[in-house]
Amino acid sequence: MRPEITRRQLLGAAAAVPFAFAAPAPGTRYEATWESLDQRPCPPWYEDAKFGIFIHWGMYSVPSFAPPRAKGQTPYAEWYWNSLTEGKAGKPRGAATWDFHKRVYGANFEYKDFAPLFRAEMFEPDQWAELFQLSGAKYIVPTSKHHDGFAIWPSKEADRTWGRAWNAVSTGPKRDLLGDLAKSVRAQGLHMGFYYSLYEWYNPLWLSDKPRYVREHMFPQFKDVVTRYKPDIIFSDGEWELPSSDWHSPELLAWLFNESPAKENVVVDDRWGKETRHKHGSYYTTEYTAGLQTGAHPWEESRGMGFSYGYNRAESLRDYHSARELTLMLIDLVSRGGNLLLDIGPTGDGRIPVIMEQRLTEIGEWLKVNGEAIYGTRNWRRTRQWSAGAVPNFEEKEFMGEYDIRKLVDEPKPGQAHIEAFFTKKGNDVFAIVPRRLPREITIADVKAGAASLLETGDKLAVRAANGSVTVTVPDALREKLPERVAYCIRLTGAA
Repeated sequence: MRPEITRRQLLGAAAAVPFAFAAPAPGTRYEATWESLDQRPCPPWYEDAKFGIFIHWGMYSVPSFAPPRAKGQTPYAEWYWNSLTEGKAGKPRGAATWDFHKRVYGANFEYKDFAPLFRAEMFEPDQWAELFQLSGAKYIVPTSKHHDGFAIWPSKEADRTWGRAWNAVSTGPKRDLLGDLAKSVRAQGLHMGFYYSLYEWYNPLWLSDKPRYVREHMFPQFKDVVTRYKPDIIFSDGEWELPSSDWHSPELLAWLFNESPAKENVVVDDRWGKETRHKHGSYYTTEYTAGLQTGAHPWEESRGMGFSYGYNRAESLRDYHSARELTLMLIDLVSRGGNLLLDIGPTGDGRIPVIMEQRLTEIGEWLKVNGEAIYGTRNWRRTRQWSAGAVPNFEEKEFMGEYDIRKLVDEPKPGQAHIEAFFTKKGNDVFAIVPRRLPREITIADVKAGAASLLETGDKLAVRAANGSVTVTVPDALREKLPERVAYCIRLTGAA
């Protein structure tokens, strides 16, 4: 993840008509050019999945520290080494991390000394995978290595170019963490992939000879991890240091789509060179923002439950989104044609913090009942219905944009509208997802529908049409027996 802001143009809240994406045709070959690679369709499983789990886990999970709210400081705990280096050099951005490090570990304790302390002795991949299945997530994306270059699989390139034990089999856990997790995740029927950082902050070869680093380290290492684990999804990152021509990304992706064992189903993001975001890739990415406003190209918003991807011991309960807020984010993003990649940060000993387990379990409880309105859906011609008042515009950003879903639903600014319903579409059905206790009547504007029912129970609901809208009536007896939910889904059959 990259801690710097990139602005994009202002767009309104109207959604574009989504494209229909077919699976890549078997036997199709792609040239090592963006023109050719961009012709490869996004495999349909990704757009159907909607909800994934990001996992930032590595050596940085031992100190697990970042100042979550300090201005000018890096809020990401996985950037610990970079922040530490900046702090040592007297730069304000790393000052808090350097002060913490001196106090807890001592000024002479180097980042590499965390390697033997990253033991993952409590890591139980089957338990992790069972939790992911309960959460309702459909794909899992752990960090195979972050910008510190430490690999959680037996990467010989990591050890060789760093000149020391720099993977989880050579030191620390002495275990193939990525491989063990992949087996457990797939046993639960979930899609498995990984995050891969193209560059490494302080790799000696990167610092001395970038073309050699790409040729002798990055290329063979990437091919190794793909060949070993056959990912369904790859979240590339760290691309901003070089253009894609210097990374030779088109050549690498041509190998991935033509030759690799993952070629049929693999989905890739848009981070393959400093010029590629929102231009190339199976899907586009945003990070700690409100995401994109249209579903014209597959896209995904990623974020942690708090302010960091890696586990941050400095965060408290007030820094975490509630399960309700996270569920509403998922609903909102899906209504606009996007996916949510929600991050968890395990501890250095291999535990998923209990608060993260709780959040995932509650999201899963809602999806167990209402998942039909999420999985396999596409954005409708309208994404939301607003109450009376001014509808806010959203500034699209790739990184760190304003996004408080609770205020948009519950506490709008004076004179501003709030969201009354979100919409998704599947076949001839439109789902109106109401983010509060169901009222006796709800009027849905600019729609025709032959029938309506409550998704949770299947109960048919009375529909009255007038002036191009429909009013759906929910009987009091039904309302009273419904358990409390984050949101309730009304199926509009034959909607137009």
